[in-house]
This record gives sequence, structure tokens and C-alpha cells, in this order.
Amino acid sequence: MEQCLQAVLAVDAPVLVLGYGNPGRQDDGLGCAAAEAIADLRIAGVRASANYQLTIEDAYDASECAAVIFVDASTSAAEPFSVAPVLPSMELTSFASHDVRPELIIGLCRRVYGCSPDARLIGIRGYAFGFDEGLTSQAQANLMQALVYIRSVLRGRAACAN
Repeated sequence: MEQCLQAVLAVDAPVLVLGYGNPGRQDDGLGCAAAEAIADLRIAGVRASANYQLTIEDAYDASECAAVIFVDASTSAAEPFSVAPVLPSMELTSFASHDVRPELIIGLCRRVYGCSPDARLIGIRGYAFGFDEGLTSQAQANLMQALVYIRSVLRGRAACAN
């Protein structure tokens, strides 16, 4: 796992962390919690953003960085988390904004901005997705392990353009 993400961050270039999910749906808030924790670290060259969902506007921010790390909750990831490459795609399965996927963000970077940032999706294993605030204890433990991993590969990056 570490080799995959280390390869993305091998160049001395800006990195964007995009965490997304709904904190009002228990473990669905894992992506936002991860991005907020990374933002609090104030690592040079790393910009982190948390939101309920990805939007096509995220492609602009992603286009200014050499690497993008998407972080989301997963119901099927291996515990505690998984890391997978994100390949560019222009496929939108519906016109609902909730259906914007990391692949589309990277596809828009390529088509609109003429760049292809390296991208990975970190899926943090979640267990409960009901209408309730707060992460389950199992998801919180998985988040802590994912944060240790993410922090270890983010140290020493150059600043993202704003």
C-alpha cells in the first residue's frame, strides 16, 4: 500500500487532499474527518478540503497540484483502509451532483486544464451509515491508522497554489 502512494508523492510538488462524506450519517463522515485532521497539521505544500460531496469545481483546485488524494468512507475496503489509483474518466452516470466521482475530477483536469495530477483514493472502512452524528469506535480506529499512513507520506511537500 505505502509504495503506491509514495510513488504519487515522489516529486517535490503540491498535494491536495479532498475528503468527502456526510458527518450526519455516522461513518460516512470519515473522509471529512481525515481532511480536517490533515488540514490541522499545516504541512507545507499540502492543502486539505472537506465537503459533503465532490463537485466539478474541485477539478480547478486539483489542476493546481501534482497529486490529489481523495479520502472517503468505504463499506467494502479491507480494514483499516485501502489505497487505489484514480484513473481519469469523463463518465457521469447521472446529472445529480452527488454522483461526481474522483475519476471525473481527474478527467476534467485533463480535458479542461490540460493536466493530469497523479491521484489515489483512500477508502477508510466504515460500519454504520445511519442518521446519527459521530463515528463508530471501529471507524475511529481505522481513521487513526489511515491518518498515520497519510501523514507519513505527506511530509515535506511544496505549497499548493491558491
